[in-house]
Amino acid sequence: MPKKRNTFSFPPARWRRRLLSRAVHRGWDWVREAGAVTAQDPGRLRFGRIGTGTRLAFPQGTVFGEPWIELGDHCIIGEQVTLTAGLMPDLDLGADPILTLGDGVVLGRGSHVIADTTVTIGSDTYCGPYVYITSTNHSYDDPDEPVGKQWPRMEAVVIGPGCWIGTGAVILPGASLGRNVVVAAGAVVRGEVPDHAVVAGAPARVVRSWDSEKGWQPPLCTPAPVPIPEGVTPEQLQAVAQLLEDTPRT
Repeated sequence: MPKKRNTFSFPPARWRRRLLSRAVHRGWDWVREAGAVTAQDPGRLRFGRIGTGTRLAFPQGTVFGEPWIELGDHCIIGEQVTLTAGLMPDLDLGADPILTLGDGVVLGRGSHVIADTTVTIGSDTYCGPYVYITSTNHSYDDPDEPVGKQWPRMEAVVIGPGCWIGTGAVILPGASLGRNVVVAAGAVVRGEVPDHAVVAGAPARVVRSWDSEKGWQPPLCTPAPVPIPEGVTPEQLQAVAQLLEDTPRT
């Protein structure tokens, strides 16, 4: 006659799953914390500069040419963000930085900044996830040669301070964005964009701009947002942004 199993000898399956889930999440949280890159804990990366309070979330994307990459203070670099200087690793790119991020720059998850020649992103510019910024474009002059084997063209990229670049936007070589420019999600930007403009489309065009006498033209259809209270520090803003990034998505 089979013996009755003690129902308390082993935890029920859901208990085991719950314990395993907690262990996995705690382990992953530890890995993310240990793998993050800061000025105090740069890991294997040796940037030309990494400012106070700047953090690259783990896992990082492809990173090379870091001696020619300078990151300002209080920047937030999301997971799987690629930062490269030069066409390939282990090149000598000279004395000057190639890729420069100002203070308070935010690069959303999965974004790419490809700086084969100079790329400058101004302070307090926020990029949504999967933004692509590049100073290099493929050439296709020779119809008989594969495009990928033709020498690329390079032009410097400048993004002014205070810009907002929406999800999936592409900033092409030679683009020059002014101050407080808004780039709509999915836009493809080339050429010069004036200060205080909103651009959208592929190729992007100005769809709204600021006039010192008339205000926004065409006028905004939404109420003005509540401004950030005085006295709020960059550290507090960074903590809020990090909290939002770490909050599980349902």
